[in-house]
Amino acid sequence: MAEVRVDSFAISIDGFAAGPGQSLDDPLGAGGIALHDWFRPTRAFQRHVLGQQVGESGVDDDFAARGFDGIGAWILGRNMFSPSRGAWPDDGWRGWWGDEPPYHCDVFVLSHHARAPLAMAGGTTFHFVTDGPEAALALARDAAGGADVRIGGGAATIRQFLQAGTIDRLHLAVAPVLLGRGESLLAGLDLPALGYRVTRSVPGARAMHVLIDRVSGA
Repeated sequence: MAEVRVDSFAISIDGFAAGPGQSLDDPLGAGGIALHDWFRPTRAFQRHVLGQQVGESGVDDDFAARGFDGIGAWILGRNMFSPSRGAWPDDGWRGWWGDEPPYHCDVFVLSHHARAPLAMAGGTTFHFVTDGPEAALALARDAAGGADVRIGGGAATIRQFLQAGTIDRLHLAVAPVLLGRGESLLAGLDLPALGYRVTRSVPGARAMHVLIDRVSGA
């Protein structure tokens, strides 16, 4: 059965998904780039994001690769697509990833401001959804055609879907980093009360991989 998943989402030991002071030049905030030190060396990152046939194998790569398997559509918060706020500026911005993003399917971007769909090389089309997370999920499920839907972040977007109980499986890559401040992923969320349980934890070379599942019937 198709699932709604969060995969390879990196947080610090103290629970932050980004550091303070996010900007165009520093999109993950102060120290935030270190959260992804586990991901960049993997074969999955090199293949899916950079188009290279190199990289490390092992536990970290196994988890990274699973995050791309069986995905039929993605959902992103606006700032996972663009650093701008408010009405869309006429600045030619087409995402953080160049002309060929690593999604290769329909991607639904949550926004308060309408924008025409944006088709990119490699089969990615960004759709900008102004009706909220529930509407985005319905559109993504339909576009996925029976495959899984991946919630790509950021933290605020994942929190909305967790609060609604619509995420079936959450894979956190806990990096050996302390940020102290920034954008917290889980603060204030009572995951057990929302029906979530830790089902597995596996140490990798550069991160601890934690799987959190929604209990059936919760």
